[in-house]
Amino acid sequence: MSAPFRPGPPPGGRPAPPPGPRPGPTVDDAGEARHPAVDAAVQAMANAAALSPADQIPQYEAAYQTLRETLATIDQA
Repeated sequence: MSAPFRPGPPPGGRPAPPPGPRPGPTVDDAGEARHPAVDAAVQAMANAAALSPADQIPQYEAAYQTLRETLATIDQA
């Protein structure tokens, strides 16, 4: 007779993360290379993770625009 089926990770596997918001990247994860505009955009994305999906979109769009502008200035240098 086989064991009853129990949902979950396989024996010895890692358990699934708990539901809910996951911690996002922080400015400290960036390492030694620093750029104020990039740091602000990364922090804004991390902060947006706690918002509702509808409120996240404008935050992500603003961060995306900041990163595009910053990369454009780096390419021109």
